[in-house]
Amino acid sequence: MTPTLLTRRRIMRDTLAIAAAGLPLVGRAQADWPARPIRILIGTPPGDSSDASARQIAQRLAAILGQPVFVDNKPGAHGFIVGDLAKSAPKDGYTLMLSSGGQMAINPSLYKKMPYDPVKDFVPVAQINNGFLYLAVNNSLPVRDLKEFIAYVKARPGKLSYGSGGNGTTQHLTMELLKTRADLQIAHIPYRGSPLVLQDLLGGQIACAFDAGASILPQARQGKVRLLGITSPTRVASTPDLPTFQEQGMAGFEARVWSGLFAPAGTPPQVVQRLNAAMDQVLRDEEFVEFIRKSGGEPAGGSSEAFGRFLSSEIARWAPVVRESGAQVD
Repeated sequence: MTPTLLTRRRIMRDTLAIAAAGLPLVGRAQADWPARPIRILIGTPPGDSSDASARQIAQRLAAILGQPVFVDNKPGAHGFIVGDLAKSAPKDGYTLMLSSGGQMAINPSLYKKMPYDPVKDFVPVAQINNGFLYLAVNNSLPVRDLKEFIAYVKARPGKLSYGSGGNGTTQHLTMELLKTRADLQIAHIPYRGSPLVLQDLLGGQIACAFDAGASILPQARQGKVRLLGITSPTRVASTPDLPTFQEQGMAGFEARVWSGLFAPAGTPPQVVQRLNAAMDQVLRDEEFVEFIRKSGGEPAGGSSEAFGRFLSSEIARWAPVVRESGAQVD
C-alpha cells in the first residue's frame, strides 16, 4: 500500500471517528440546555415599560429553567443595534431578543436598508402580549367621543397637531391611518419617546396622541387626559367602559402593540420548544398576567409557528399604511 493511500485512509478513518463521537455530544448538549446563564437583549433603555416586562420575564424564566436569566439593554438606532447583535449571536439558545411590533413589523417597510431581516434572521419563540392603542386628547378639547373629535378637527384643517414617540412608530402610523380613513388634516410632531409626548399633551402644546396603556392609562385615571377610543376589535378588561373605534363607526380599524421573544435563526428546535414551553408557564403566572393587564394588554402565548404567522400578518398589515402615509426615515 502506498503512503499516499495509507494517509488518505487514516484521514477518512479519523474523520468518521470524530463525526461519530460528535453526534451524541451535540444531542447531549441540547438535552442539557440550559447549562449556563441566558441573556435577553432588548432595544430600550432601563426603566421603560418594555424593560420592566423583560425583567419580569427574566425572573420567571430563571425559576423555570434553573439558570440565571439577565436583561441586556442595547437602546438606540430604531432597534438596529439590538437586532444586529441578536442575529449575530451564537445559535445556542443563550442569547435571546425581546422585541416589539415596531422593530419587527414596521421597520421592514419604513427603512430601505436594515442590518437584519425579521423573518430570515430570527426564529419566533413566543408572543408575549397583545396590546392596543388609546386615542387621548388634552382636557381643553371639547370632545367626548370619536365622532365629535373628527368633526372638531375637520372644522380646523391644519390648525391642530398630534404627537408620537417618533417617525415610523406604531403611534405615528396609527394616527396617519385615522387621518386617511377620516380625511383629517392634522400635523405630526415627532418626539423622542412617549414621556415627552405626554408632557406636551398634558400641557396643551399638542391636541392629541395615540399611546399604549402602560403610558396613557395612569394619566387618564388621574383625570389628566381624556380617552376617546381604543384600537382593539372588542373592549378590553382594563377599560371596559371605553368603546372601540369599530363600535364608533370606524369598521375594521385596528392597531396592535405587541412584544415577543426571538432567537437567532438556526437555534436548535429542541431549545426553541423548551423556551416556548417555559414562556407558556410565564404567561399563565397570575401576577404576570395582572402586570400585563394593568398596562392595557392581554397575555398572548401560543406556538412558535403561530407567532411566526402573526409576525408575517403584521408586516403585511403595516406595509400599505407606511406607503400611504409617506413615512420614510432613510
